[in-house]
Amino acid sequence: MDNQQNLSGKKVAVLLTEGFEQVEMTEPRKALQEAGATVHIIAPKSGDVKAWDMDDWGETFDVDLALDATNSDQYDALLLPGGVMNPDHLRMDPKAVQFAKSFFDANKPVAAICHAAMTLIEADVVNGKTMTSYPSIKTDLKNAGANWIDQEVVVDGNLVSSRKPDDIPAFNREMVKLFARNVTAKPVA
Repeated sequence: MDNQQNLSGKKVAVLLTEGFEQVEMTEPRKALQEAGATVHIIAPKSGDVKAWDMDDWGETFDVDLALDATNSDQYDALLLPGGVMNPDHLRMDPKAVQFAKSFFDANKPVAAICHAAMTLIEADVVNGKTMTSYPSIKTDLKNAGANWIDQEVVVDGNLVSSRKPDDIPAFNREMVKLFARNVTAKPVA
């Protein structure tokens, strides 16, 4: 594994809640773990969360840490899966919005796919960013100051964004590259 793919010793938070798009969590999580990262599912409540699987409820996943039991200082990067319900609920939770915003405040890398950008709009971190998303929230992103483009994956600074499940291979590739570049550049303590 080359250094562009090595996330060994790094911790990635996956912020989600009920109704996240299953494949938008499972496939990126698998790519991160294969690159050596430790990946934790963070949700507003402890216990478990149920995924949405394209057109019906999917599997249930264990929550590693409730939002109240963690903070962004414990993580090197953030993954935000989409789905329609998930980010709609997260953007209404001030702690979830602040958790996502704190990664931007600390200049840590963030990966957002599909509708996940709704949480970033609420966190007020997309102004001036070039990004993509599921097409139905294009206007929301533009109204929040983002430069929206229709591409399978877009990297702008410490943000990688993607449109939909079909884009996951490109999303995973660029997410792992961004996370590896960013986290390996940190000074060794």
